[in-house]
Amino acid sequence: MHGEPVTLCLTGDVMLGRGLDQILPHPGDPALAEAYIRDARSYVELAEAANGPIPRPVDFSWPWGDALDVLEQAAPDALVLNLETGITRHGEPAPGKGVHYRMHPANLPALAAARPDVCVLANNHVLDYGRPGLEETLEVLAGAGFRTAGAGRDTDAAERPAVVPLGTHDGDGGNDSDSDSDSDGRLLVFSFGMPSSGIPPDWAATTDRSGIGFVAEASAAAAGAVVTRIRQVKEPGDIVIASVHWGSNWGYHVPHEHIRFAHALVEGGVDLVHGHSSHHPRPVEVYRGRLITYGCGDLVDDYEGISGFELYRDDLRLLWFPTLEPGTGELRGLRLVPLQSHRMRLRHAAPEDTQWLCELLDRISHGFGARVRAEPEGSLTLTVRDHPQGV
Repeated sequence: MHGEPVTLCLTGDVMLGRGLDQILPHPGDPALAEAYIRDARSYVELAEAANGPIPRPVDFSWPWGDALDVLEQAAPDALVLNLETGITRHGEPAPGKGVHYRMHPANLPALAAARPDVCVLANNHVLDYGRPGLEETLEVLAGAGFRTAGAGRDTDAAERPAVVPLGTHDGDGGNDSDSDSDSDGRLLVFSFGMPSSGIPPDWAATTDRSGIGFVAEASAAAAGAVVTRIRQVKEPGDIVIASVHWGSNWGYHVPHEHIRFAHALVEGGVDLVHGHSSHHPRPVEVYRGRLITYGCGDLVDDYEGISGFELYRDDLRLLWFPTLEPGTGELRGLRLVPLQSHRMRLRHAAPEDTQWLCELLDRISHGFGARVRAEPEGSLTLTVRDHPQGV
Protein backbone atom coordinates (compact mmCIF):
# COMPACT_ATOMS: atom_id res chain seq x y z
CA MET A 1 0.00 0.00 0.00
CA HIS A 2 2.96 2.28 -0.54
CA GLY A 3 1.76 5.82 -1.12
CA GLU A 4 -1.78 5.22 0.07
CA PRO A 5 -3.29 7.63 2.61
CA VAL A 6 -3.18 6.69 6.28
CA THR A 7 -6.53 6.56 8.07
CA LEU A 8 -6.51 6.63 11.85
CA CYS A 9 -9.22 6.35 14.46
CA LEU A 10 -8.84 8.53 17.53
CA THR A 11 -11.01 8.50 20.61
CA GLY A 12 -11.23 10.47 23.79
CA ASP A 13 -11.62 8.84 27.18
CA VAL A 14 -12.36 5.12 27.39
CA MET A 15 -13.28 4.20 30.98
CA LEU A 16 -14.31 0.56 31.42
CA GLY A 17 -14.12 0.62 35.21
CA ARG A 18 -16.45 1.33 38.11
CA GLY A 19 -20.07 0.82 36.93
CA LEU A 20 -19.09 -0.77 33.63
CA ASP A 21 -16.80 -3.18 35.45
CA GLN A 22 -19.80 -4.27 37.52
CA ILE A 23 -21.89 -5.36 34.52
CA LEU A 24 -19.03 -7.23 32.80
CA PRO A 25 -18.48 -10.96 33.43
CA HIS A 26 -15.85 -10.52 36.17
CA PRO A 27 -16.82 -7.57 38.39
CA GLY A 28 -14.23 -6.39 40.89
CA ASP A 29 -14.77 -5.05 44.39
CA PRO A 30 -17.62 -2.50 44.08
CA ALA A 31 -16.55 -0.48 47.15
CA LEU A 32 -15.78 3.16 46.32
CA ALA A 33 -13.99 5.89 48.25
CA GLU A 34 -16.27 8.60 46.89
CA ALA A 35 -17.99 11.15 49.10
CA TYR A 36 -21.55 10.45 47.93
CA ILE A 37 -21.56 7.04 46.25
CA ARG A 38 -19.93 4.14 48.05
CA ASP A 39 -20.84 1.28 45.71
CA ALA A 40 -20.01 1.13 41.98
CA ARG A 41 -23.29 -0.69 41.31
CA SER A 42 -25.09 2.56 42.10
CA TYR A 43 -23.80 3.94 38.77
CA VAL A 44 -25.51 1.05 37.00
CA GLU A 45 -28.73 1.90 38.83
CA LEU A 46 -28.47 5.54 37.74
CA ALA A 47 -28.10 4.47 34.11
CA GLU A 48 -31.05 2.10 34.42
CA ALA A 49 -33.20 4.81 35.98
CA ALA A 50 -32.43 7.04 33.01
CA ASN A 51 -32.76 4.62 30.10
CA GLY A 52 -34.00 1.20 31.18
CA PRO A 53 -32.69 -2.13 32.45
CA ILE A 54 -29.18 -3.38 31.67
CA PRO A 55 -28.58 -7.14 31.55
CA ARG A 56 -25.97 -8.57 33.88
CA PRO A 57 -23.53 -9.87 33.02
CA VAL A 58 -23.19 -8.38 29.55
CA ASP A 59 -20.77 -9.81 27.02
CA PHE A 60 -17.38 -8.16 26.61
CA SER A 61 -18.40 -6.32 23.44
CA TRP A 62 -21.45 -4.70 25.04
CA PRO A 63 -19.96 -1.28 25.95
CA TRP A 64 -18.83 -0.70 22.34
CA GLY A 65 -22.16 -1.53 20.72
CA ASP A 66 -22.49 -0.03 17.24
CA ALA A 67 -18.95 1.37 17.42
CA LEU A 68 -17.57 -2.07 16.58
CA ASP A 69 -19.39 -2.16 13.23
CA VAL A 70 -18.17 1.37 12.48
CA LEU A 71 -14.59 0.35 13.21
CA GLU A 72 -14.84 -2.81 11.13
CA GLN A 73 -16.20 -0.93 8.13
CA ALA A 74 -13.67 1.91 8.41
CA ALA A 75 -10.73 -0.50 8.90
CA PRO A 76 -8.36 2.23 10.17
CA ASP A 77 -4.62 1.71 9.96
CA ALA A 78 -4.46 2.33 13.71
CA LEU A 79 -6.87 2.93 16.58
CA VAL A 80 -5.51 5.21 19.32
CA LEU A 81 -7.54 5.66 22.51
CA ASN A 82 -7.08 7.27 25.89
CA LEU A 83 -7.50 4.48 28.45
CA GLU A 84 -8.70 6.32 31.52
CA THR A 85 -8.81 3.59 34.14
CA GLY A 86 -6.50 1.35 36.07
CA ILE A 87 -6.73 -2.39 35.45
CA THR A 88 -5.97 -3.76 38.88
CA ARG A 89 -7.11 -5.55 42.01
CA HIS A 90 -4.38 -3.97 44.12
CA GLY A 91 -3.48 -0.68 45.72
CA GLU A 92 -5.38 1.80 47.84
CA PRO A 93 -7.45 4.71 46.51
CA ALA A 94 -5.18 7.68 45.82
CA PRO A 95 -5.60 10.31 48.55
CA GLY A 96 -6.99 13.70 47.70
CA LYS A 97 -9.05 12.50 44.73
CA GLY A 98 -12.83 12.40 44.73
CA VAL A 99 -13.21 9.76 42.02
CA HIS A 100 -11.31 6.51 41.48
CA TYR A 101 -11.61 4.21 38.46
CA ARG A 102 -10.47 0.64 38.03
CA MET A 103 -11.54 -2.48 36.16
CA HIS A 104 -10.84 -6.11 37.03
CA PRO A 105 -7.98 -7.59 34.95
CA ALA A 106 -10.23 -10.50 33.98
CA ASN A 107 -12.44 -8.00 32.12
CA LEU A 108 -9.60 -7.03 29.78
CA PRO A 109 -11.41 -8.69 26.83
CA ALA A 110 -13.80 -5.70 26.98
CA LEU A 111 -10.90 -3.51 25.92
CA ALA A 112 -9.64 -6.06 23.41
CA ALA A 113 -13.06 -6.11 21.73
CA ALA A 114 -12.24 -2.80 20.04
CA ARG A 115 -8.75 -4.03 18.98
CA PRO A 116 -6.90 -0.82 19.90
CA ASP A 117 -3.41 -0.39 18.47
CA VAL A 118 -2.28 2.11 21.12
CA CYS A 119 -3.64 2.83 24.59
CA VAL A 120 -2.37 6.17 25.90
CA LEU A 121 -2.13 6.24 29.68
CA ALA A 122 -0.93 9.71 30.70
CA ASN A 123 -4.16 10.85 32.33
CA ASN A 124 -5.63 11.70 35.72
CA HIS A 125 -7.02 8.23 36.55
CA VAL A 126 -4.38 5.64 35.66
CA LEU A 127 -2.83 5.95 39.16
CA ASP A 128 -6.15 6.06 41.01
CA TYR A 129 -5.00 3.00 42.96
CA GLY A 130 -1.46 4.14 43.48
CA ARG A 131 1.76 2.84 42.00
CA PRO A 132 0.89 -0.79 42.83
CA GLY A 133 -2.25 -0.32 40.75
CA LEU A 134 -0.26 1.25 37.91
CA GLU A 135 2.28 -1.54 37.94
CA GLU A 136 -0.42 -4.19 37.66
CA THR A 137 -2.08 -2.18 34.88
CA LEU A 138 1.17 -2.09 32.92
CA GLU A 139 1.77 -5.81 33.49
CA VAL A 140 -1.76 -6.76 32.39
CA LEU A 141 -1.59 -4.66 29.22
CA ALA A 142 1.90 -5.83 28.32
CA GLY A 143 0.97 -9.43 29.02
CA ALA A 144 -1.92 -9.16 26.58
CA GLY A 145 0.29 -7.57 23.93
CA PHE A 146 -1.17 -4.07 23.95
CA ARG A 147 1.00 -1.14 22.91
CA THR A 148 0.95 1.66 25.46
CA ALA A 149 2.42 5.13 25.80
CA GLY A 150 2.52 7.70 28.54
CA ALA A 151 3.21 5.58 31.63
CA GLY A 152 6.02 3.34 32.78
CA ARG A 153 8.36 2.23 35.52
CA ASP A 154 10.60 5.29 35.10
CA THR A 155 10.88 8.48 33.06
CA ASP A 156 12.37 6.79 30.02
CA ALA A 157 9.58 4.24 29.86
CA ALA A 158 6.84 6.82 30.45
CA GLU A 159 8.14 9.13 27.72
CA ARG A 160 8.84 6.39 25.16
CA PRO A 161 6.44 6.45 22.20
CA ALA A 162 4.28 3.56 21.09
CA VAL A 163 5.36 2.47 17.61
CA VAL A 164 2.94 1.09 15.03
CA PRO A 165 4.31 -0.05 11.64
CA LEU A 166 2.19 1.36 8.81
CA GLY A 167 1.32 -0.70 5.79
CA THR A 168 1.44 -3.95 7.77
CA HIS A 169 -1.61 -3.38 10.00
CA ASP A 170 -3.01 -6.65 11.28
CA GLY A 171 -5.62 -5.15 13.60
CA ASP A 172 -4.85 -7.37 16.59
CA GLY A 173 -3.70 -4.55 18.88
CA GLY A 174 -0.49 -6.46 19.50
CA ASN A 175 2.98 -5.22 20.17
CA ASP A 176 4.81 -7.95 18.31
CA SER A 177 6.79 -5.65 16.04
CA ASP A 178 7.97 -2.10 16.51
CA SER A 179 9.56 -1.89 13.10
CA ASP A 180 9.15 -3.66 9.78
CA SER A 181 11.29 -3.31 6.70
CA ASP A 182 8.22 -3.89 4.50
CA SER A 183 6.10 -1.19 6.17
CA ASP A 184 5.44 2.29 4.84
CA GLY A 185 6.91 4.18 7.75
CA ARG A 186 5.74 4.17 11.34
CA LEU A 187 3.14 5.80 13.51
CA LEU A 188 4.79 7.18 16.67
CA VAL A 189 2.44 8.02 19.54
CA PHE A 190 3.81 10.17 22.37
CA SER A 191 1.58 10.55 25.42
CA PHE A 192 1.76 13.07 28.26
CA GLY A 193 -0.57 14.86 30.63
CA MET A 194 -0.82 18.24 32.31
CA PRO A 195 -2.05 19.38 35.74
CA SER A 196 -4.92 21.33 34.11
CA SER A 197 -6.68 17.96 33.65
CA GLY A 198 -6.43 17.13 37.35
CA ILE A 199 -3.21 15.09 37.29
CA PRO A 200 -1.39 15.35 40.65
CA PRO A 201 2.23 16.46 40.06
CA ASP A 202 3.58 13.58 42.14
CA TRP A 203 2.19 11.13 39.56
CA ALA A 204 5.07 12.10 37.28
CA ALA A 205 7.51 9.33 36.49
CA THR A 206 11.10 9.95 37.61
CA THR A 207 14.41 8.19 37.04
CA ASP A 208 13.69 5.88 39.97
CA ARG A 209 9.90 5.94 40.32
CA SER A 210 7.02 4.76 38.15
CA GLY A 211 4.44 7.20 36.90
CA ILE A 212 3.22 9.02 33.82
CA GLY A 213 4.69 11.29 31.21
CA PHE A 214 4.05 14.66 32.82
CA VAL A 215 4.34 18.19 31.42
CA ALA A 216 4.01 20.75 34.20
CA GLU A 217 2.75 23.64 32.07
CA ALA A 218 1.82 24.50 28.50
CA SER A 219 4.81 26.76 27.97
CA ALA A 220 7.16 27.35 25.05
CA ALA A 221 9.97 25.69 26.98
CA ALA A 222 7.84 22.61 27.68
CA ALA A 223 6.82 22.35 24.03
CA GLY A 224 10.49 22.62 23.07
CA ALA A 225 11.38 19.77 25.40
CA VAL A 226 8.69 17.55 23.88
CA VAL A 227 9.83 18.43 20.37
CA THR A 228 13.44 17.58 21.27
CA ARG A 229 12.36 14.11 22.44
CA ILE A 230 10.36 13.57 19.26
CA ARG A 231 13.20 14.60 16.98
CA GLN A 232 15.45 12.03 18.63
CA VAL A 233 13.11 9.25 17.48
CA LYS A 234 11.32 10.45 14.34
CA GLU A 235 12.67 9.15 11.04
CA PRO A 236 11.76 10.09 7.45
CA GLY A 237 8.33 8.72 6.60
CA ASP A 238 7.16 8.53 10.22
CA ILE A 239 3.89 10.10 11.36
CA VAL A 240 3.90 11.54 14.88
CA ILE A 241 0.93 11.94 17.21
CA ALA A 242 1.26 13.96 20.40
CA SER A 243 -1.54 12.71 22.65
CA VAL A 244 -2.09 15.15 25.50
CA HIS A 245 -4.49 15.02 28.46
CA TRP A 246 -5.23 18.62 29.36
CA GLY A 247 -7.92 21.09 30.31
CA SER A 248 -11.07 21.03 32.39
CA ASN A 249 -13.96 18.59 32.15
CA TRP A 250 -16.56 21.08 30.92
CA GLY A 251 -16.75 24.10 28.64
CA TYR A 252 -15.76 24.97 25.08
CA HIS A 253 -13.11 27.60 25.78
CA VAL A 254 -9.56 26.65 24.79
CA PRO A 255 -6.90 28.53 26.81
CA HIS A 256 -4.50 30.59 24.71
CA GLU A 257 -1.54 28.76 26.19
CA HIS A 258 -2.95 25.44 24.93
CA ILE A 259 -3.30 26.88 21.43
CA ARG A 260 0.25 28.21 21.45
CA PHE A 261 1.53 24.90 22.82
CA ALA A 262 -0.23 22.87 20.13
CA HIS A 263 1.04 25.21 17.41
CA ALA A 264 4.59 24.88 18.74
CA LEU A 265 4.32 21.10 18.58
CA VAL A 266 3.20 21.25 14.95
CA GLU A 267 5.98 23.70 14.11
CA GLY A 268 8.42 21.25 15.71
CA GLY A 269 7.36 18.26 13.63
CA VAL A 270 4.23 16.81 15.25
CA ASP A 271 1.72 15.70 12.62
CA LEU A 272 -1.38 15.45 14.81
CA VAL A 273 -2.21 16.79 18.28
CA HIS A 274 -4.67 14.41 19.96
CA GLY A 275 -6.15 16.35 22.87
CA HIS A 276 -8.52 14.85 25.44
CA SER A 277 -9.87 15.30 28.97
CA SER A 278 -13.14 17.18 28.40
CA HIS A 279 -16.31 15.11 28.71
CA HIS A 280 -17.58 16.53 25.42
CA PRO A 281 -15.92 17.65 22.16
CA ARG A 282 -14.00 20.91 22.06
CA PRO A 283 -12.96 22.91 18.96
CA VAL A 284 -10.99 21.34 16.16
CA GLU A 285 -8.29 23.15 14.17
CA VAL A 286 -6.06 22.57 11.18
CA TYR A 287 -2.77 24.41 11.60
CA ARG A 288 -0.13 24.30 8.90
CA GLY A 289 -1.97 21.37 7.39
CA ARG A 290 -1.97 19.38 10.65
CA LEU A 291 -4.97 18.36 12.72
CA ILE A 292 -5.38 19.58 16.30
CA THR A 293 -8.22 18.22 18.45
CA TYR A 294 -8.43 20.27 21.63
CA GLY A 295 -10.78 17.75 23.23
CA CYS A 296 -12.16 14.56 21.68
CA GLY A 297 -14.79 14.06 24.39
CA ASP A 298 -15.62 10.83 26.18
CA LEU A 299 -16.29 7.61 24.30
CA VAL A 300 -17.00 4.83 26.84
CA ASP A 301 -17.87 5.38 30.52
CA ASP A 302 -20.53 4.92 33.22
CA TYR A 303 -21.71 8.55 33.41
CA GLU A 304 -25.25 7.86 32.19
CA GLY A 305 -27.92 9.31 34.43
CA ILE A 306 -25.57 11.68 36.28
CA SER A 307 -27.21 15.10 36.28
CA GLY A 308 -25.84 18.62 36.34
CA PHE A 309 -24.26 19.16 32.93
CA GLU A 310 -27.05 18.21 30.51
CA LEU A 311 -26.38 21.39 28.51
CA TYR A 312 -23.24 19.78 27.10
CA ARG A 313 -24.99 16.58 25.93
CA ASP A 314 -22.18 14.35 27.13
CA ASP A 315 -24.30 11.33 26.17
CA LEU A 316 -23.24 12.08 22.57
CA ARG A 317 -19.87 10.62 21.60
CA LEU A 318 -17.60 10.72 18.54
CA LEU A 319 -15.22 8.45 16.69
CA TRP A 320 -12.62 10.61 14.92
CA PHE A 321 -11.26 9.33 11.59
CA PRO A 322 -8.52 11.59 10.19
CA THR A 323 -6.91 10.65 6.90
CA LEU A 324 -3.29 11.76 6.47
CA GLU A 325 -0.86 11.99 3.59
CA PRO A 326 1.58 9.07 3.80
CA GLY A 327 5.05 10.10 4.81
CA THR A 328 4.19 13.75 5.44
CA GLY A 329 1.32 13.53 7.95
CA GLU A 330 -0.58 16.36 6.27
CA LEU A 331 -4.33 16.16 6.80
CA ARG A 332 -6.37 15.02 3.80
CA GLY A 333 -9.71 14.87 5.54
CA LEU A 334 -11.56 14.23 8.78
CA ARG A 335 -14.71 12.15 9.22
CA LEU A 336 -16.59 12.05 12.52
CA VAL A 337 -19.10 9.34 13.44
CA PRO A 338 -21.62 10.39 16.13
CA LEU A 339 -22.73 7.83 18.70
CA GLN A 340 -24.80 7.92 21.87
CA SER A 341 -24.35 6.18 25.20
CA HIS A 342 -27.56 4.33 26.07
CA ARG A 343 -27.84 1.58 28.71
CA MET A 344 -24.03 1.68 29.01
CA ARG A 345 -23.69 0.80 25.34
CA LEU A 346 -22.88 2.89 22.27
CA ARG A 347 -25.51 3.20 19.57
CA HIS A 348 -25.76 5.35 16.46
CA ALA A 349 -26.88 8.88 17.27
CA ALA A 350 -30.32 9.90 16.05
CA PRO A 351 -30.45 12.32 13.07
CA GLU A 352 -31.53 15.23 15.25
CA ASP A 353 -28.63 14.59 17.65
CA THR A 354 -26.18 14.33 14.77
CA GLN A 355 -27.42 17.69 13.52
CA TRP A 356 -27.05 19.19 17.01
CA LEU A 357 -23.42 17.97 17.16
CA CYS A 358 -22.75 19.28 13.68
CA GLU A 359 -24.01 22.76 14.50
CA LEU A 360 -22.11 22.78 17.80
CA LEU A 361 -18.77 21.72 16.31
CA ASP A 362 -19.19 24.12 13.42
CA ARG A 363 -19.90 27.00 15.78
CA ILE A 364 -17.07 26.37 18.24
CA SER A 365 -14.50 25.54 15.54
CA HIS A 366 -15.29 28.42 13.20
CA GLY A 367 -12.85 30.72 14.95
CA PHE A 368 -10.12 28.14 14.34
CA GLY A 369 -10.69 28.15 10.60
CA ALA A 370 -12.64 24.88 10.54
CA ARG A 371 -16.20 24.21 9.39
CA VAL A 372 -18.17 21.03 10.02
CA ARG A 373 -20.97 19.73 7.83
CA ALA A 374 -23.34 16.77 8.02
CA GLU A 375 -23.22 14.09 5.34
CA PRO A 376 -26.28 12.19 4.07
CA GLU A 377 -25.18 8.87 5.57
CA GLY A 378 -25.02 10.33 9.09
CA SER A 379 -21.35 11.20 9.54
CA LEU A 380 -19.78 14.65 9.85
CA THR A 381 -16.89 16.00 7.80
CA LEU A 382 -14.45 18.84 8.24
CA THR A 383 -13.71 21.55 5.72
CA VAL A 384 -10.87 23.92 6.45
CA ARG A 385 -9.02 26.99 5.49
CA ASP A 386 -5.50 26.65 6.80
CA HIS A 387 -5.02 28.83 9.86
CA PRO A 388 -1.27 29.50 10.07
CA GLN A 389 -1.23 32.90 11.72
CA GLY A 390 -1.17 31.69 15.30
CA VAL A 391 -3.02 33.08 18.28
